[in-house]
Amino acid sequence: MLTVSPTRSAVAAVSDTSQSAAGNRKAGFYRHDLDGLRGIAIALVAMFHVWFGRVSGGVDVFLALSGFFFGGKLLRTALNPASSLSPLPEVVRLVRRLLPALVVVLAGCAVLTVLIQPETRWETFADQSLASLGYYQNWELAGTVADYLRAGESVSPLQHIWSMSVQGQFYVAFLALVFGFAVLFRRRLAGRLRTAFVVLLAGLTAASFVYAIIAHQAQQSTAYYNSFARAWELLLGALAGALVPYVRWPMWLRTAAATVALLAVLSCGALIDGVKQFPGPWALVPVGATLLFILAGANRATGDSLPLPNRLLATRPLVRLGDIAYSLYLWHWPLLIFWLAYSGHAHANFVDGAGVLLISGVLAYLTNRFVEEPLRHRGPTQATAAPVIPWRRRLRRPTMVLGSVIALLGVTLTATAFTWREHVNVARADGKELLTLNPNDYPGARALIDHLRVPALRMRPTVLEAQEDYPPSTRDGCISDFYDTSVITCAYGDRKATRTIALAGGSHAEHWLTALDILGRKHQFRVVTYLKMGCALSTETMPRVMGNNDPYPQCRDWVPKAMAKVIADHPDFVFTTSTRPWNIKPGDVMPGTYVGIWQAFSDNNIPILAMRDTPWLVKDGQPFNPSDCLAKGGDAQSCGIKRSEVLSDRNTTLDFVGQFPLLKPLDMSDAVCRRDICRAVEGNVLVYHDAHHLSATYVRTLTNELGRQMAAATGWW
Repeated sequence: MLTVSPTRSAVAAVSDTSQSAAGNRKAGFYRHDLDGLRGIAIALVAMFHVWFGRVSGGVDVFLALSGFFFGGKLLRTALNPASSLSPLPEVVRLVRRLLPALVVVLAGCAVLTVLIQPETRWETFADQSLASLGYYQNWELAGTVADYLRAGESVSPLQHIWSMSVQGQFYVAFLALVFGFAVLFRRRLAGRLRTAFVVLLAGLTAASFVYAIIAHQAQQSTAYYNSFARAWELLLGALAGALVPYVRWPMWLRTAAATVALLAVLSCGALIDGVKQFPGPWALVPVGATLLFILAGANRATGDSLPLPNRLLATRPLVRLGDIAYSLYLWHWPLLIFWLAYSGHAHANFVDGAGVLLISGVLAYLTNRFVEEPLRHRGPTQATAAPVIPWRRRLRRPTMVLGSVIALLGVTLTATAFTWREHVNVARADGKELLTLNPNDYPGARALIDHLRVPALRMRPTVLEAQEDYPPSTRDGCISDFYDTSVITCAYGDRKATRTIALAGGSHAEHWLTALDILGRKHQFRVVTYLKMGCALSTETMPRVMGNNDPYPQCRDWVPKAMAKVIADHPDFVFTTSTRPWNIKPGDVMPGTYVGIWQAFSDNNIPILAMRDTPWLVKDGQPFNPSDCLAKGGDAQSCGIKRSEVLSDRNTTLDFVGQFPLLKPLDMSDAVCRRDICRAVEGNVLVYHDAHHLSATYVRTLTNELGRQMAAATGWW
């Protein structure tokens, strides 16, 4: 997220409370080089996002600068014995600086979402726009990453606002901390107040950094958005604000430090994979470089000139780029995402990317000039060393009309988001009808198997209903989430039956529960679930999450517990998946890490109903959701995937039957896909509810075929 600099009069050199320092603060100077650093950072962020699909470290630079500007300012005011202890003026300034541009960008994104994105994405946009306005977008994204049901979701045009939320939360927390500390200890500590607070700040910084390392190791993908794991980056900036008055380096050392810092910032994105390494220890590179650059220019209060690298960044073009950095950050990412959605490209080429950057720059300039600047300043400020640009002088006093329009726009966005969410809830309430669809009107898989005639009727579930067309175990909380390593068991089918089938593994085993529940009640057997999101039974030492390939240590810890529980319960059969998609070529394969699982069950005389996994739909290397395609106007054929791209010619589970006589292969591929294509809709029923999970409605239509194969495998009916 970008730092938004305080007003020019507020960014005087950070100094202590001595009389001489007070004189320096009154005269003041403005760190134009830090505006230039912000300009370099936004250029790196935008270019790396658009052309390279990588994290540049620029966001971490922004966070550190935010801590320096905001934290340093509060250290000079709230901890000054002569200052007011009211945080209200600071809150008002924050709102005036941050919200107007954000509201304008969100409004623009809302229009583009309706024009470009399918309606299946509108709910997510509504949720994330509310999260952005409420400054909890980072937690919304962290929850999405951890939610396997949404793990295949396309990238959000508002994803980048997570860092703004982290910054906003920091501002509120830091305000409360510093003013609360001042109220409690101003009289007791007197002259030691500032020192005591800096010690507290150092302790909080260390605690956050240690937490970041632990969270990074536990689940990096969620730690990336975690405010507590990111707090140390801002707190280090605030500490730099406390250190600046005491830094007295010779010019040669300042020049060397500034040069090293600038080179580190410029090379960070190329040398470090920030998506995988941040906010862990490697984030010290961009953050440490930022602090080094700040401190390299700290002697200015003594009359020294800035080092050469600092002077270079204080040049007018970079300073102007820094001025529009906040708006440019807001605009560039959604424009990139909308262009990719509109063009159908997986990545932006050089020309496309240049166009996105150019349009982003124009919109950023307009937003800065006509929204940010008029609403940021109440009126003329005190004179500073910085020259006042004429058009800025004319725009110092915000207009009531503009402020009212922005406020009305924010209210409209909020009301529209809540209205659409309510519409979706009403539409999904009709999903209860899915349990009682007429089988003649909605034959689903039976249209493939029995070649039934299919009447021309509306597809069910609809694209909105499909997103929550889950098996009963999901609704009942009978599947462990990504973080839970405990084994949760629930019973379905005929719960009083003496015969038992254990349904074990991940969500691709789980989605067969809809049919197994029906068969269990019909043929008198009990189904007991042993399920964990994204965790197939495997002896892999470090499983990875399918889709984003993140390490999944919780799965590794859960599998032995689940295996021990299943073996101890000794069911009549274990039902689990036996194949996975290849990650290096089209088709599917039985992984070698499944063999140890089959051996363990065989050693304990437990037969295995080994279900070939259903196809994972992928196009151009990205998860492909048929609902999105259908919502854009596609049909069952055009929104399908060639069978050869997702299924091998032969079920490789069959190669292991000789080795494991208790292995009973099941294969429903011909009931999901045609000979040449896996279509989006069969028999008026939507096959998938996302990119790789079968809809519960379609699984119900698979009940007869699954029952036929299970009867042959078990001999029970």
